[in-house]
Amino acid sequence: MHCARASADRLRPWSEVPVDRLVALRGVLTDIDDTLTRDGAIEPVALRALQRLAAAGVPVVAITGRPAGWSEPFAMQWPVAAIVAENGAVMLRRVDAALRHDFTADAATRAERARRLQACAAAVLAEVPGATLARDSVGRLTDIAVDHSEFAALDEARIAQVVEVMRRHGLTATVSSIHVNGWIGEHSKWSAARWAVEQAVGVPFDPAEWLYVGDSTNDQLMFEHVPLSVGVANIARFVPRLSVLPAYVTAGERGQGFADAADALLAARPTGAR
Repeated sequence: MHCARASADRLRPWSEVPVDRLVALRGVLTDIDDTLTRDGAIEPVALRALQRLAAAGVPVVAITGRPAGWSEPFAMQWPVAAIVAENGAVMLRRVDAALRHDFTADAATRAERARRLQACAAAVLAEVPGATLARDSVGRLTDIAVDHSEFAALDEARIAQVVEVMRRHGLTATVSSIHVNGWIGEHSKWSAARWAVEQAVGVPFDPAEWLYVGDSTNDQLMFEHVPLSVGVANIARFVPRLSVLPAYVTAGERGQGFADAADALLAARPTGAR
């Protein structure tokens, strides 16, 4: 783990990553918003990178704070092994021509948590001036999300206030590039990685065999636990708030940064493995 205090000078250029570290990789774990996408839509360069990885037999698992409902069409359309939505609570994957949903909690537990989540959402809206629920909230099954940068704008003080209200209600709260997400349960992006690799890819999870690509504060757990991690260039916006940084940073932002990471991985693979 790289737990040293975050500072910009610890962000090494992705171009300096040793080839032998890339050769050892089995696959890619990635965030979605502002890592693959721009304004909620996947960038063409990122989609092409996913297609190249799939063609080379490199599995990709996407892990996001976005809701299950928002993620469903992408789980069917993108060449990924799985999408784990709502910060580790719901896994979506294609099985033949159908979309399969798996949950970390049973239906009764989810129903009880939903009542607590709605009470917390009401408190946030009542206590934080200008707070609004994310527009994708209708598709959320296991969490709540407050918009701070997608369609609304909350300053740092109000973002911190949202986090405080969520935690007071017993929620785990994280800040992504667009939302403040809150949920009940022990799941996280880190638990999602193991779950998806073992269940959707079908291999034991060794974090040393995977690359993680992310862009914001809610990726810190992955930066801490995955030895080879990379931030796309727009992570610069969050560096002052990060206590753990990725090992490397790409030159390109968002989808281009993801493509930069994918291209390096593919270039390092033995010819027969491509």
